[in-house]
Amino acid sequence: MSTEDRGSGAGGAQGSEVMDMPLEVLVIPVSDVDRAKGFYATLGWRLDADRASDGFRLVQFTPPGSGCSVQFGAGLTAAPPGSAQGLMLTVTDIEAARDTLAGRGAETSEVFHCASGTACRFKDGDGLYERATGPAPDHASYGSFVAFSDPDGNGWLLQEVTARLSGRVDPEHTAFRSAKDLADAMTRAEAAHGEHEKRIGKADPDWAAWYAEYMVAEQTGAELPR
Repeated sequence: MSTEDRGSGAGGAQGSEVMDMPLEVLVIPVSDVDRAKGFYATLGWRLDADRASDGFRLVQFTPPGSGCSVQFGAGLTAAPPGSAQGLMLTVTDIEAARDTLAGRGAETSEVFHCASGTACRFKDGDGLYERATGPAPDHASYGSFVAFSDPDGNGWLLQEVTARLSGRVDPEHTAFRSAKDLADAMTRAEAAHGEHEKRIGKADPDWAAWYAEYMVAEQTGAELPR
């Protein structure tokens, strides 16, 4: 496993080496393992494992494009079924993602954004965290959501993320989770590059390098090239 100097941070001194610790698995509590397995299979998530022995059972699924998996079964957790809430999945097109889930039989909310702040993604209806129908104005990154639950009531959220806040992604390890995500990023870069050529008043022969710089900056939250 690699180590990288991340500088100062919680629990570490300036200049100390911090070992990579990618989040691998989340355990969610369910009451009926086979029912939960059928639900997550219907969503199109990849089934990685289904193992049982002596009253113990472990089922693992991985959402498309995710580096983290979910596990459920028998003997994994004492948490009450349905108590996992606020499980966040990121997508680049909130409306298309909702349509996909609904088309696979999941009961989803409408696309919504918070009238103020972002707390409404976790709480709704108490007057303090008002949900407004539709995506965030201008599809602002991190601002649009869709909620859905599994048969036990474990709560999931889709969040639309198209440009990361600064510091959230290592610029040396940027990646795209699917061909569609890459194509969408290239489309946004193409539009921005058109504005760049208007500003400089000529065709830019180094467009490929400009595209690459723009796409990495957009993903890592750095200042976008002009």
